[in-house]
Amino acid sequence: MFKKCPNCNKLSCVTKDNKFRPFCSEKCKLIDFGAWATEKFQIPGKNNESDYDENF
Repeated sequence: MFKKCPNCNKLSCVTKDNKFRPFCSEKCKLIDFGAWATEKFQIPGKNNESDYDENF
């Protein structure tokens, strides 16, 4: 079974044989991880500044 890679849109095998699924390669998987780590992608939600204490 093949689907488009979420990062580069190349066809990617989504079976258990592809250890990077749903990505086509380790590179695409790491690019996606980096985007989350740098907060390029965010899950929308209520932003309540009082919930965070950076002076802890």
